Amino acid sequence: MAVEEATRTQAAAPLSAGRAAQELTLRRGEFDLAVHLGLIVAGPAAGGARPRIARQEIERLRALPGFPESLRDQVRTAGTAEGATLLGVSPARFTGLARVGCVAPVAFYLNRYRAVVWLYLVDELLAFAAREPDLITGKSPAGMRTMLEAGIDWRARNWRSRRVDRLLSRAEDPWVRAALQASALDPVQLGEVVDDPYERAYLVRMQPDSAFGRPGSVSGREAMARLMAADDPDEILWRRVNLTLDLERAREVRTAPRPGCDPRPLHAGPAAYRWKSEGRAGEGRLRDGPPSDAGRKAVGQSGAPVRGPLARLGPMRRLLARAGLFGPGSRAR
Repeated sequence: MAVEEATRTQAAAPLSAGRAAQELTLRRGEFDLAVHLGLIVAGPAAGGARPRIARQEIERLRALPGFPESLRDQVRTAGTAEGATLLGVSPARFTGLARVGCVAPVAFYLNRYRAVVWLYLVDELLAFAAREPDLITGKSPAGMRTMLEAGIDWRARNWRSRRVDRLLSRAEDPWVRAALQASALDPVQLGEVVDDPYERAYLVRMQPDSAFGRPGSVSGREAMARLMAADDPDEILWRRVNLTLDLERAREVRTAPRPGCDPRPLHAGPAAYRWKSEGRAGEGRLRDGPPSDAGRKAVGQSGAPVRGPLARLGPMRRLLARAGLFGPGSRAR
């Protein structure tokens, strides 16, 4: 009986990433991408360990129609040469479409020269070709030519954006959400937005692994660090403002740990995470317009009266001032 019980327990135990990839007949890169895209649900990681995959999740995926080809097709990627062939354009035309943001990379790898090679989801490329046939054939639009002549290249920016947004869609802890916003800022920008060194250290500690799966090489980690940092003024502004809003929410729930400080939540019960009821996308985080009521509350420190120099500013300008980008105390360059 003891042997049978142990066998059942072992069979029900979550699987490591490598074992799960074998069960799903996926290559490791395909498996990592499937987890990132949410096609495979990974269990929560504990104590810095790698996430594991529940046996029930493996069985669910194996029961899908057309498995394993149907799952593999969803994570099939193409580089520039293959992507150009799929769209029926030259590699130069494909690169131009990617640089101006018509198609966005989902992953990358380093070739033997340590150059970044961008990868694109095949499904997205085919959908783009069906949706925008005029951009595939004929002469490039004048606006596109102007952007390319000006040196526009949004590939890294779009990769950062979709990566951070994908991770935000699964993050529930407010400090993790703030850490994801902070991950796109270099140390100088982060220091300007977050004055407290303990909060900065906590944000770095709360950031998830850069990739799910095997640790990358030194050159890979260096490339990842370069690609993670926002380098465009409006992208930097976007992340600084969103970090300011998410940091205000995180502070409402608990303080960053520091020597001699109790790190327990400031509020007990579900009220501590009341922001979750406002929408998974983060109501009040800047997206396509001015902040919502929840965002305005964050600007005014959770609804408390705003006094001092900031009191003379409107809600949006107070938000930018708290991000160090406008008005009193601004450190914008």
